[in-house]
Formats: sequence, C-alpha cells, structure tokens
Amino acid sequence: MSKWLYAIVAVIVIAAITFAVYYLSFSKPAEKVLRVGTSPDFPPFEFINESNGEIVGIDIDLIKAIANKLGYKVQIVSMDFDGLIPALEQGQVDVVISGMTITEERAKRVDFSIPYWKADQAIIVVKGSSYRPSSIEDLAGHAVGVQSGTTAEELLDEYVSKGLSINVKKYSSYTLAVQDLLNGRVDAVVVDSPVAKALAKKYNVEVTATIQTGEEYGIAVKKGNKDLLDQINKALNEILNSSEWDAIVSKYTG
Repeated sequence: MSKWLYAIVAVIVIAAITFAVYYLSFSKPAEKVLRVGTSPDFPPFEFINESNGEIVGIDIDLIKAIANKLGYKVQIVSMDFDGLIPALEQGQVDVVISGMTITEERAKRVDFSIPYWKADQAIIVVKGSSYRPSSIEDLAGHAVGVQSGTTAEELLDEYVSKGLSINVKKYSSYTLAVQDLLNGRVDAVVVDSPVAKALAKKYNVEVTATIQTGEEYGIAVKKGNKDLLDQINKALNEILNSSEWDAIVSKYTG
C-alpha cells in the first residue's frame, strides 16, 4: 500500500473519530436540574448538618425523592425565608420548599402543591423561666422574636394592629431569634409547633403554649407553571401514600 493510501485512510479514521465524539457530545440528553430554594434554619424540615455543613431535613429529603421520580438532579439554593418568593418570581429558583404555609396572600404570588404537613404555632421561652405565657395575650408587654416573612410574624402583627402591646422583634432566621432568647434580649419566640419541638431538643428552651392555627405546608412554584406543578403533585401524592414518606419523617423526628 502506498504512503498516499495510508495517509487517506488515516484522514478518514481521524474524521470518523472526530465526528463520533462530536455527535455523542451533542446527542447526549442534557441533565435536568431542579433549583430548589430553602431557608435552612427550620429544623426538622431544613437545617445545616453541623458535622458536614450539608443542608438536610424532611423537606430536603422530600424534594429529592420527588425530583428522583421526575428525573431531575437537585440543586439546593440557600437564602433567607423572606427572599424565597421573590427568588421564585424572578426565576432564580424553580421551586421553594421551606416549611412554607399555604396562605391566600402567598397564593396570589405563587402556586402551591397539595399540602404535605399540618402545623400550629407555639411559644417558646428559656427552660425554667418564671415567665410562662400560655396564650398570645400573655405576650403583651414583652419582647417577642419571630422570623421575618413567616405566619408567626403575621399572627403577632395582627394582634398588635388590634391594640395588643407586644414588642415584636423580627429576625432573618429562627437561629438568631433563639440566640437572642437565650441571651435575654427577647422574652419569648413564636414559631411553628413542629419546629418548636425540634428547637427544644437542641437548645435550652421549652414550649409553654401551642396556638391552634391549622396551617398546612406546601411546595411553591412560579405562578402559572402548571406543567411542573402537576408533575410535583403526582410525585408528591405517591410519596405521601408510601412507606418512603414514613421513613423520611422518622429519620428526622424519631
């Protein structure tokens, strides 16, 4: 075989390999990523694992289970709670899961999934404190911490607007609110009941009252994103009616 023939064969082989690599790189399906907004200061739903710095919790395991059913890879985006809905509206995240109560006001801005959790509000104080409020009215004349953008904030603001003298201190996270409670800067903190129980296990605080509010948590998507919402609802319904959901809840609540 002449050297020219060898050269031609070599060119053909190189061209074939180049085409194959090019074809495979562009024909491979792009990985679907679900950008999930959350505020990781709300145990047992979302919090930072102190041993490795990862964001974990009931909500995180739930959204990962949903994403797995839908063929998505999950990207967790951490931010303050009151920035979650704006981030969803601006397209910075695709969904929000963060112990978010379904309310009429929020539903004007986002679309919610079917509910996956029920909760009330609770009052916590430093363990052993002589101050033991048993109702919202008992908070009158005291400094009380809440997280901005939450239903606890709305609840206290409503009472204040009706004339109840509560000094409401608003924080970007419940971690900061509890720290101020322990340091004596506030006398009590109002927080969702399941979170209050989790905080009582971790910090030197205790629950003195539960306020029946009948709240329900939902997963939020951008207003009008019906396709994604329908997919999430289908997967969520399957998970809630399976042993997988029981395992997730037990993992974080015992």
